[in-house]
Amino acid sequence: MADIDVSGGGGKKGPGVKKAKKLSTRVDMTPMVDLGFLLITFFIFSTTMAQPTAMQLIMPKDTENLEEQTKVKASGALTIMLGKSDGLYYYEGDDPTKIQNTNYKDIREVVINKKKSTKPEDFVVVIKPNDEANYKNVVAILDEMTINEVKKYALVPISPVENELLVATEKANNIQ
Repeated sequence: MADIDVSGGGGKKGPGVKKAKKLSTRVDMTPMVDLGFLLITFFIFSTTMAQPTAMQLIMPKDTENLEEQTKVKASGALTIMLGKSDGLYYYEGDDPTKIQNTNYKDIREVVINKKKSTKPEDFVVVIKPNDEANYKNVVAILDEMTINEVKKYALVPISPVENELLVATEKANNIQ
């Protein structure tokens, strides 16, 4: 707040000479300093909150040469397929005809049981969403991989044979 001192200066009044009153101006800088510190605090806090938090996803190389593709042991593979209407299916090994239906609450137990029964270096989860799976479900499965501390997992396109089995299973379960 700016203050102006208008008190008398104690000047002499002589004949014909008038002295001007001595005015004192004093600006109080306390509110300005407070505002400065508040702005500094706000910008420091908001920049730390603005850092993106994303899950790291490492994808295998895309190659057409079969010898260069990543090999997975069938005994350690767990394949999770995502369908329409929050449909979730899985099979163990490399035989998609042994497909089983589950839900998002029970998939954690399936992953934990497979992880316990497999050597850590052989355990791999293969996630295969079909064309009717939604983004929310893919993210939910990726979150399950992080929660269950699965070291190796891959998000790959579903094969036509697996997609046909998935659609047939959905029809058998009357999933619209």
